[in-house]
Amino acid sequence: MDAISYKTKTVNKATVNKEWFIVDAEGQTLGRFSTKVANILRGKHKPSFTPNVDCGDNVIIINAEKIRMTGNKMNDKEYVFFSGHPGGQRWESAKSLLERRPTYVVEHAIDGMLPNNKLGREIFRNLYVYAGSEHPHVAQQPKPLKFETK
Repeated sequence: MDAISYKTKTVNKATVNKEWFIVDAEGQTLGRFSTKVANILRGKHKPSFTPNVDCGDNVIIINAEKIRMTGNKMNDKEYVFFSGHPGGQRWESAKSLLERRPTYVVEHAIDGMLPNNKLGREIFRNLYVYAGSEHPHVAQQPKPLKFETK
């Protein structure tokens, strides 16, 4: 047996190979969709995954306003915002937040699935979410990525 073929290959910032993907969120369930996107952002789908390096790909999400939630979460789920002042805590339902800021709901779900450290913040910068079907990243030639809906 050749001992060289058994060596573990680790990537670093200089040797990582990043690609661009575009995903349509229309009709997708928020949680299931977010886990798949978080894994692509993190790079867990690659054989060269290294947990301490940003080895994931760039992801563009379009049609964020057409994402769906199962059950009665659209009315029952609440997002909490706090200004830092006494009495500054505000609650907003997912339905009204999706109408007002459709990209926030998707970004918030994916951000919660990434590591809560410097690396997670760096990985989150590789995510681009747009409410409509138009995006300014045509020059990157993103590959379409399909997720089956359940």
